[in-house]
Amino acid sequence: MPKLGTVGLKGASGRSYEFSVYPRADLFKPLGAVYLLAKRIPQPEGSGDYTWIYVAETEDISRRPFDELHKTCIDDHEANSVCLLIEESAAARVKIEADLRRALDPPCNRA
Repeated sequence: MPKLGTVGLKGASGRSYEFSVYPRADLFKPLGAVYLLAKRIPQPEGSGDYTWIYVAETEDISRRPFDELHKTCIDDHEANSVCLLIEESAAARVKIEADLRRALDPPCNRA
């Protein structure tokens, strides 16, 4: 499926990040990325409202499921989209993930 759009997020540090938004069922190439799973409610003008459910990073976004340990929580919160920030640097991914976790406090990161 095509990209649903983009969404800008601000971390606890104040740094801004731009994520590409896709349906959760989409498949991806084996790239390093920071990802957020969210419940997206589309709006008439084409944008969406998001409930942030889970944030993590991976060296290979093609692996499924994204996180087996948190899958039940993610499903219970009705995640229907994945937001991706492609980042090959493992150190950068870890910093971005931590920054967003502090800012967003997603429920499935608490479980």
